[in-house]
Amino acid sequence: MRIAVNARFLLKHKMEGFGWYSYETLKRITRAHPEHQFIFFFDRPFDPKFVFAKNVEPVVLHPQARHPILFKIWFNYSVARALKKYKADLFFSPDGYLSLKTAIPQIGVIHDLNFEHYPKDLPKSALRYLRTYFPLFARKAAHLLTVSDFSKQDISRIYKIDSSKITVAHNGASEVFKPVSNVEKHLIRDEFTGGLPYIVFVGALHPRKNLVRLLLAFDQFKKETLSETKLLIVGENLWRSKKLNLPEMQFKGDVVFTGHQSPEKLALLVASAKFMAFVSYFEGFGIPIVEAMQAGCPVLAGDKTSLPEVAGDAALYCNPFDVADIARGITELDKNESLREALIQKGLERSKKFSWNFTAEKIGEVLRKFDR
Repeated sequence: MRIAVNARFLLKHKMEGFGWYSYETLKRITRAHPEHQFIFFFDRPFDPKFVFAKNVEPVVLHPQARHPILFKIWFNYSVARALKKYKADLFFSPDGYLSLKTAIPQIGVIHDLNFEHYPKDLPKSALRYLRTYFPLFARKAAHLLTVSDFSKQDISRIYKIDSSKITVAHNGASEVFKPVSNVEKHLIRDEFTGGLPYIVFVGALHPRKNLVRLLLAFDQFKKETLSETKLLIVGENLWRSKKLNLPEMQFKGDVVFTGHQSPEKLALLVASAKFMAFVSYFEGFGIPIVEAMQAGCPVLAGDKTSLPEVAGDAALYCNPFDVADIARGITELDKNESLREALIQKGLERSKKFSWNFTAEKIGEVLRKFDR
């Protein structure tokens, strides 16, 4: 079978959510199925490291698809023509975007429908495109994949798609996330927080990550407890960003920004944290939770959408819309060592349920259904 793939998020210097999902799954699928030929469609010059096996043929299609108008051109014309040219039997799209101008069967991965629930979280141009085209993509697809039972039910209900057309393939976490020694923990804390314990947050600067409420809750926690624990934010420096309206904080000096980190350094930062605070109010899955559990780091999680499905009984939960309840969760985990130890053991066990190998196997099963 000749399987064409939307590989536009495999970017050499900027691998984020869709990119890492594409990387972890496509690397495994292509190597596990040498009997199939894969044609990777890139929208810019590609790094040879993304040609994962001999059965991968890289193709660059123009224009670069990074704007709603260019999305339409790239998928409906460039991709549609390339599917014919390369005699593809199937088109697989890890970010859910499909071509509406081809009769070739297509499989899309819709990770979540945050934009349907919280439209104000997105710029108007992007929102208009997503709300117009994703219902069309969902109906056009021969089959859909998603990353949680929550998202499956959500897609089925909102787009009126038969649930039998949707397969759940849970996300995994990189193998670099693992417990570290106390010596390594002290070295990381010395480097980033002057030797003090810290709470870690990992995520993009997107409103649904709920950083404003997390910062307010952290400030309340510090005022009430005078704990020495700091808050470490891995990613862009919020104080220099115009993406969010940030609150005034009394303990702003105890919030540490690391900037973007390599996967290896990120794994050390997570494993060395006192606990992780991941209090998003909407997630299709929540990979940082699995990374934390796998690394032996306790988790404070929001109790909405997919997060309880992922963490099960291996997290302490809070209402992400209630600053006082987030502060309550922070205080409880900061003070209660026995609770942290219990969550670590439960998390290590639960993390075994999630693996990129399992994800790739499930995707492979769906792809094979279309082998003529």
